[in-house]
This record gives sequence, C-alpha cells and structure tokens, in this order.
Amino acid sequence: QVQLVESGGGSVQAGGSLRLSCRVSGRTFSSRYAMGWFRQAPGKERQFVAAITWSGQGTDSADSVKGRFTISRDNAENTVYLQMNSLKPEDTAIYYCAAGLSYGRSAFHYNYWGQGTQVTVSS
Repeated sequence: QVQLVESGGGSVQAGGSLRLSCRVSGRTFSSRYAMGWFRQAPGKERQFVAAITWSGQGTDSADSVKGRFTISRDNAENTVYLQMNSLKPEDTAIYYCAAGLSYGRSAFHYNYWGQGTQVTVSS
C-alpha cells in the first residue's frame, strides 16, 4: 500500500507563489512510480496539472500552467514538489498528488491518490 500526503497549500494573492509537497510512504518511493499533480475546482472536473517520471528526467505540464508551474521530485526524501509561480485566480482548486506505475496525463495512469490540499488565489 502507498500513502500520499500533500502539504503547502494556502491563500495567496494573484502573482504570488506557493510550493506544494507530496510525501509518499509505504512501498519504496523509488519503485519506479510516476507522479502526477491534478486539481479540481468547485463544480468542475478533475484536471491534469503536471507529471514526472520515476527518474525525474521526463516531465509534462498542462498548457494552462506551462511556464508558471514546475514539477520535481526527490527520491531520497520520498517527496514530489509542485512549484507554482505567477498564480492566477483561476488556479484556485484542491490540488491532489497521485502515484502510478505508468506516466501520463490521464488519471487512469495513477493508482494512489492523496487527500488534497486547498489553494486559493485572490485577485
């Protein structure tokens, strides 16, 4: 079993920054799990944000966050990060991290999910 716990959410003004963390426990983090970040705003469907391969050499991000958000991981710390800069009100959502044995934009790639952390961006 794999457990994921997100942290780092909060409230910021537009243009501000936040760094989300997702710590993984249970099975060895470096057991080739790809990691992803997704978000869900009220009344909207869950949306892909960013993903990273188990080695960290491959990354992908949604067009809406490209150039503003950066995903990274530290396998020694069993943690994946999402650095969010130039935040906009439309980035307001609950952010979830996910782990899976395959890498991609679809939620179907990921078997394990965290509980989520709220990000609120005010104008």
